[in-house]
Amino acid sequence: MKRIIAAALSMVFALGAAQAAEPVSFPAGDGGSVYGDVTPAPGAAKATILLFHQAGSNRGEYTEIAPRLAALGYNVLAIDQRAGGSMWGHTNQTAAARGSAAGYLDALPDLEGTLTYATRTWPGAPVILWGSSYSASLVFLLAARHPDVVTAVLSFSPGEYLPGVSVRDQAAKLRCPVFVTSASSADEVAAAQRLVDAVPGTGNVHFIARHATHGASALRTDANPAGAAEIWTAVEAFLSRLPAATPSRG
Repeated sequence: MKRIIAAALSMVFALGAAQAAEPVSFPAGDGGSVYGDVTPAPGAAKATILLFHQAGSNRGEYTEIAPRLAALGYNVLAIDQRAGGSMWGHTNQTAAARGSAAGYLDALPDLEGTLTYATRTWPGAPVILWGSSYSASLVFLLAARHPDVVTAVLSFSPGEYLPGVSVRDQAAKLRCPVFVTSASSADEVAAAQRLVDAVPGTGNVHFIARHATHGASALRTDANPAGAAEIWTAVEAFLSRLPAATPSRG
């Protein structure tokens, strides 16, 4: 019990040390602007984590998640994609600026622009992709396109959501480890398993939670009070096994 309390207090102190989110904007891969928030690590960062949201959502999905990842030692960038909406009480700035409806695949250039921005802002840092629902599928496409840049993928409730594209075929091209989880329903678990099975190599994780909601919201205590802690434990274990940035000398 003492160790549990000590661990909880340590996380509270770490969250307090994490810096406030900083709004940023940068070009999408096909033009126009992408809007997001950077939450920097309090010290030297282990890697960069790029957070992408689910349908009808925005970067507000990560208001509880990004600070915790930053406290763990990562520079974190959460964006608004053009396929999204006003969940979590936030406006999706990227969608609002475009002023027209967008499909899931239409958002891929937003992810491309985010990856470009991240590699220029934190050159040489390992890049970790993190997707939720439809973007949990898009991150497989992005990682397959950039095998020399992306070092890991975390995918929350992925599926074959992209018309005309086989996400499983893209998963088979990956050269990095993946962590995949989903809501606890049988259909979501099966969809996740199908994608994990396609990814080559070792170190891949299919985590089946006892209690989980759809997408990355499963890590929010307000959305998944019964299961968020269990999923966080699995996520942190996966992240701890990834290579961190090499400290610079000079």
